[in-house]
Amino acid sequence: MNIKEIIVVEGKSDTVAVKRATGADTIETNGSAIDEKTLVRIRHAQETRGVIVFTDPDFPGRRIRAIIEEQVIGVKHAFLKKAQTIAKNGQGLGIEHAKDDDIRMALRSVYTVDSLPVIDIPFADLMAAKLIGHPDAKRRRERLSELLQIGPVNGKGLKKRLEMFRIGQDRLVEVLTVLDKEEKNE
Repeated sequence: MNIKEIIVVEGKSDTVAVKRATGADTIETNGSAIDEKTLVRIRHAQETRGVIVFTDPDFPGRRIRAIIEEQVIGVKHAFLKKAQTIAKNGQGLGIEHAKDDDIRMALRSVYTVDSLPVIDIPFADLMAAKLIGHPDAKRRRERLSELLQIGPVNGKGLKKRLEMFRIGQDRLVEVLTVLDKEEKNE
């Protein structure tokens, strides 16, 4: 796999997994304690080659992603589902535990935030779609996040995540139709 961008990961084990799966270059944040020196390196990488943020699907990973998104304009994002990152013994979570094919698929499905039009998703639409404020909302959000490949998100952050990735009404309705069909077939 030929990736021009530099992949931002959390640690050495993630670098090993990404290099094994793709051969791509990485920058490590050394966990959620991302410092200014690392942000300078990421900004430089964005200016010269581009950056794909590829962090674990947990709170520290989301925190790192948010810090980079705020500090470095135009980065791309790749996501793995939580289930794809669980260690075989069930005792860990992270990109380092993902299969090579899952890593490659995630990196083929990157989002670039700044190249898409600005979107506004009304909360009323999310409530009507049973994505917030409904007993099945958490399960529906998890599946929606998988289908859209936007990473796990809670009810409070769903609107922001959809808007961040410029997922418009047409795409949202399309994916909700798939989700509703899946639920009917259960």
